Amino acid sequence: MQAQEELAQKLEQELQQFTGTESYYKHLLGFRFTDGVKFLAEEAQAYWLIDAIISHQRKLQSYDFQLWLLIVGKDHEFIKPKPEKDAVLTCWEDTPNAGIKPLVRQEIILTDFPLKIIKLYLENKILLLPSEH
Repeated sequence: MQAQEELAQKLEQELQQFTGTESYYKHLLGFRFTDGVKFLAEEAQAYWLIDAIISHQRKLQSYDFQLWLLIVGKDHEFIKPKPEKDAVLTCWEDTPNAGIKPLVRQEIILTDFPLKIIKLYLENKILLLPSEH
């Protein structure tokens, strides 16, 4: 558990260095993602997260901006995975609010994703970290 916490702390610090992007990487379905998202996917072994977000785009094609939250564990104030699940991925039109239903909610059965929470934006078919906005 200590190693997981150290990895999470190191990853959070390293993600802070991304304040823009020099390159865009193309997903098979035509969406692009930034240096920071590529770094996150490589370091956390989480290319599955990019795939999960992009898999919902047919339903969400009318939204130019999407806020995605991956919540691991039960620590978030009001976004919690269902019992027997490790995490939940949600998409919001704007800032998450307990009184508003997310556009998408996908339960994650099992994950070793190191962070308790990660926020990503999808804007005009580009997936990016908030610091890269």
